[in-house]
Amino acid sequence: MEERIYLSAPHMGGQEINFIQRAFDENWIAPLGPNVNGMEQDLVAYSKVSHAAALSSGTAAIHLALIILGIKKDDIVLASSFTFSATVNPIAYQGAIPVLVDSEEETWNMDPELLELAIKDYIEKGKKPKAVVFVHLYGMPGKIEEVAAICKKYEIPLVEDAAEALGASVNGKMAGSFGDFGVFSFNGNKIITTSGGGALMSENKTWIEKARYLATQARDPAPYYQHSEIGYNYRMSNISAGIGRGQMQVLNQWIDKRRANYSFYKEKLEHHGFTFLEEGKGTFSNRWLTCVLLNEQFSFDNETMRQKLEQSNIETRPLWKPMHLQPVFKDCKAYVNGVSEKLFKQGLCLPSGSSLSDRQKESVVEKIIKII
Repeated sequence: MEERIYLSAPHMGGQEINFIQRAFDENWIAPLGPNVNGMEQDLVAYSKVSHAAALSSGTAAIHLALIILGIKKDDIVLASSFTFSATVNPIAYQGAIPVLVDSEEETWNMDPELLELAIKDYIEKGKKPKAVVFVHLYGMPGKIEEVAAICKKYEIPLVEDAAEALGASVNGKMAGSFGDFGVFSFNGNKIITTSGGGALMSENKTWIEKARYLATQARDPAPYYQHSEIGYNYRMSNISAGIGRGQMQVLNQWIDKRRANYSFYKEKLEHHGFTFLEEGKGTFSNRWLTCVLLNEQFSFDNETMRQKLEQSNIETRPLWKPMHLQPVFKDCKAYVNGVSEKLFKQGLCLPSGSSLSDRQKESVVEKIIKII
């Protein structure tokens, strides 16, 4: 059997164990402690966003953001359609109504023109949207400056899902720092990991303090257990945060490696009928995953290629199936232009881990060229 080549495997930098050992030595085996505080400080320093709450997942971060913004049953929340379901699920947690917005072709992220059209439509109906949840996909920043301006124009809060885009930027400003809230994920397949985890970011100190309170079961400051609100078990553990602190030390190195993967694949495959997602002016992608679009004239589709690569023990993945095509969201209103459906039909994510060796990348390219 050939060696397994993973899509995006965790990659330790070496210092993680020191932070974990300190937690054991100090008996901080809890959803609080020095590593959690330190992880939040590291994120603030890196992202240039003033306040952070380290949480159990990026999904938890989106959920808390919506709660703090007062999203309730039957409220309209606009969200990217071309994304993972974790972006949209928290809207449903609140009993709110997701309205899905398609992508533009340049970055594959939410189309600002469609977003404004949706806002105008709902305002005319007397149902002004209560929030926008915007996603940066695959480490490629979207047109967030335009989206933020639209949200400001209509006075609609913006939740910026940068789960896949830690370290990416637009005109020198970090992804996750444009919205009223920013969200990061540290799931095992992300550019850095805490095994499972996420963070909620904001310039609003009161909001982040509220997020920490809600994330620890909304326990009131009393000598006994008293609760005045519904809370959640959403805080990051001190052990997981120890992994994260070690990972933060190598984040920029891992970004360099991911970007090198993209350059390698582009050089080797661009002239074989594949289209690559390019950076626009002022845009810096962390290249979390290198994604390609297959030529429509190929005699096979992306699923055939995925299966053939899997036979060689190479893990690839289709691009996200848009939320407006998902059975669970089939009844949601969607503003579509065909872009995300085309991307889903033609796209494939290639092995992109920061620990990939040159030999492994050569093997992936060799197998792909053999297939075509």
